[in-house]
Amino acid sequence: QLQLVESGGGLVQPGGSLRLSCAASGFTWHYYSIGWFRQAPGKEREGVSCTSSSGSSTDYADSVKGRFTVSRDNAKNTVYLQMNSLKFEDTAVYYCAACTVVSGKFYLGFGSWGQGTQVTVSS
Repeated sequence: QLQLVESGGGLVQPGGSLRLSCAASGFTWHYYSIGWFRQAPGKEREGVSCTSSSGSSTDYADSVKGRFTVSRDNAKNTVYLQMNSLKFEDTAVYYCAACTVVSGKFYLGFGSWGQGTQVTVSS
């Protein structure tokens, strides 16, 4: 059974940086593409990124391209989301989950949502 736990959220000023971590458990976790999703208050959950099982390729949402970078360390069972040049509109609860991308849109690939980690961008 795949289990993912997010951490690393917090309060940051616009233009600042933050790194989120997604710790995975379950012996088959490395078979899955792992993605980051976010949900802002009053908005639907949206995909941010989706990284292949090997970590060799990542799709990013247009809104975060050039600012967010994903890295995957299968040895540590962890996926990281490095967020730079943060904007007010990046404020959201961030979730990691198995993902899939179809026609440029991000979807939950398997399992369910975790608790997420809150990211607040505020001056």
